[in-house]
Amino acid sequence: MPLIIVTGFPTSGKTTRAKQLHSYLTERIQESTPPKYRLHLISDQTLSIPRSVYDLSATPAHTRSANASEKDARASIYGAVKRVLSDRDIVILDGLNYIKGWRYQLFCESKAVRTPNCILQIGCSKDKAKEVNEERLRRRQQDGDNGTEAGDIKEDGKEEDEAAYEPANWENLVFRYEEPNAMTRWDSPLFTLIWEDNEAQTRQVFDSMWDAVAGEGRKIIKPNQATVQRSRDSGGDYLYVLDRETQEIVKRILDQQGDDGGDDISIPRGSGDDGEDLVVELPAGRKIGLPQLQRLRRAYMGLHRGGIGLESVGNMGTGRIQETFVGYLNDAFEKDG
Repeated sequence: MPLIIVTGFPTSGKTTRAKQLHSYLTERIQESTPPKYRLHLISDQTLSIPRSVYDLSATPAHTRSANASEKDARASIYGAVKRVLSDRDIVILDGLNYIKGWRYQLFCESKAVRTPNCILQIGCSKDKAKEVNEERLRRRQQDGDNGTEAGDIKEDGKEEDEAAYEPANWENLVFRYEEPNAMTRWDSPLFTLIWEDNEAQTRQVFDSMWDAVAGEGRKIIKPNQATVQRSRDSGGDYLYVLDRETQEIVKRILDQQGDDGGDDISIPRGSGDDGEDLVVELPAGRKIGLPQLQRLRRAYMGLHRGGIGLESVGNMGTGRIQETFVGYLNDAFEKDG
């Protein structure tokens, strides 16, 4: 199932919307019995990643692009997402996710497991987000004066609001934020919720998201060919079959030829291929050694590596490889003779 990436300015309400989405998806999943999907919410808070990892104020200017703490945090998030992402799991990733290269990396990971991904952008003005952060800073100051810390439990049983960003860190994160672009593959489909959206508008956006990633509007995801693991089943992939069949023909020649040469070596066709056996005509008067056969085999394989992908069409299947290799050997022996 899909990966839902929540993105937006710091303190723009991402976690609030992520929790609302988690509650909505929980209801939708429980509508079917037994449930078809599992639901996961991953965030800095669930992984115990402090907000200080994004603070570059104490980092020298020439090393800020190699901020090790932030890279380690992203590595932890990536590992957590990769462990649970599958076609039966819905993963909500709540966080800044402000780097388009990072969103592209997550897009590639979801595509590799044949599951869709989408972006939920939380629209909030810079002034409003800054106001929220300043309010949290004031609350943290008051809590510090009262001897409590952020994350403590209030008297009514509710947890304190999320921690605030230091002013310089907040400004830096807003400056570095790269907004998603619906025209790019890794940022689409793109859904947007703004600060002022009420419950009805929020549910309408969530309904559209469900249809896009789990309903009738869900697209079939095909991984890139470069990321597909080519299995070696009974047929095998092209290079494996090419190597196997040419090795088998070389082995038959060495086993059946006589000391004086000039033999005709019969090569049985592969299973499912009709017709007479193939014949390798060895030159008379001398015995063909393994070095010469291996040299011809390597030259043949070098010429036919371009057939990758054609084995499924059939024109470079097992039978065709046998025919062309036998023909190649006969031509080579005739020229040498």
